[in-house]
Amino acid sequence: MEEGEENWVVDMKTEEEMWVLDVKEKLSKVDTIMEAEHWTRHSINKIPPGVTNLNKKAYSPQSVSFGPYHKGEVHLMRMEDHKDRAFLHLLKRSNKPFENYVNEVNKVLPELMEAYESLDPKWELDQTKFLELMIVDGCFMLEILRTSTGISNDYATNDLIFSYHGMLNFMPDLKRDMLMLQNQLPMLLLEKLVYVETGKEKKQLEDFLNKTIVKFCSPSQRFRNIGPCLHVLDVYRKSLLQDPSKKSRDFMHKHSTKESTGDMIRSVMELHEAGIRFKVSKTRSLEDIKFRGGVLSLPIVVVDDTTETTFLNLMAYERFHFGVGREVTSYIFFMDNIIDSAKDISLLHSSGIIQNAIGSDKATATLFNSLSKDVTLDPNSHLDMVHKEVNDYCKNKCNEWRANLIHTYFRNPWTILSVVAAIFIIALTLAQTVYTIYPYYHPSGRR
Repeated sequence: MEEGEENWVVDMKTEEEMWVLDVKEKLSKVDTIMEAEHWTRHSINKIPPGVTNLNKKAYSPQSVSFGPYHKGEVHLMRMEDHKDRAFLHLLKRSNKPFENYVNEVNKVLPELMEAYESLDPKWELDQTKFLELMIVDGCFMLEILRTSTGISNDYATNDLIFSYHGMLNFMPDLKRDMLMLQNQLPMLLLEKLVYVETGKEKKQLEDFLNKTIVKFCSPSQRFRNIGPCLHVLDVYRKSLLQDPSKKSRDFMHKHSTKESTGDMIRSVMELHEAGIRFKVSKTRSLEDIKFRGGVLSLPIVVVDDTTETTFLNLMAYERFHFGVGREVTSYIFFMDNIIDSAKDISLLHSSGIIQNAIGSDKATATLFNSLSKDVTLDPNSHLDMVHKEVNDYCKNKCNEWRANLIHTYFRNPWTILSVVAAIFIIALTLAQTVYTIYPYYHPSGRR
């Protein structure tokens, strides 16, 4: 073996030995408890390109950035001046020393940084910049949320954002961006800022922020206590799932003996043809879907220009944050299963279930069908039980025959009148026949 070859072999062995030592060192550090804590600390996830590339606009803010992920993007820079102005207005109105805000947020700065998955190392190298980002963005978000209770009178009446004009023209866009997973601020940050401003205690802070967020995102939504939340998107998600009957339904689900089914549920029109009726649920919770006595109850859903973006981000949150649940994803999967065409949307609209604000029924059907790509129904979801109950009802021959009878002969008043008239004529004919033949078999007056 020549000298060059010998050196190459030695180098190979050296690299191999170093790799072995490196793996051994990493093995000694494997700790599932630490790994679990690592994933728990992340509350704001970075969505991988494989998902965002399918619909980039749905996951990227168009008007304003909150937090580090989209900071500095050119098309969002226009809003930075508005952030600075709102930040100064809040400080002046609170009449608290700015140092108090800095000190309070500084206490939890490591937790705020850990909240972001795959945070760019540049923020670690310049934590003062991250601190500035958190405080300015946090104050701006609080000012936006407070527009739900009215515009503060310390803004100019012709302010581009914080005026009646701004509420009509800019707040809908800002709300859409505030409900994007990669555009969140930790709730801990908002709590610290409000604490300095108002002096409220932990429980009061939680209730105040949750109530303000729900009022801003869903003005018509009735607020109930939803407990600790991670960020605005988490608050909004929990508000969509509020249901006073949830505990009782969970109990029934856990004690149900029915097995899940692999059958595809039929479309709305097919279910209608099978005799199933549709009505609005008692609550607006996305979990409040029930099937009883041939009636499928569904919550009201408003479909507008922001529906696609909001649902995609809610589903991404459920997909990438462990332990949050899959209720919204299960709802979308269920709705996609029963919606195939514009006729399905039309029937749900006439039943008061879908309030269509985007135009054609066909566009709404396409929207629901596109939302559930690569989505499966959680077998532990109560909707899987509803799925089976609906399918079992459709497979029952008696229900099918009754439905055919109703749809064939009782679809409109004219067919009903025709059937009633036919029955009446048959009854008269039978009576006449009986009246004619009765004296023959039962003659009277004979001795």
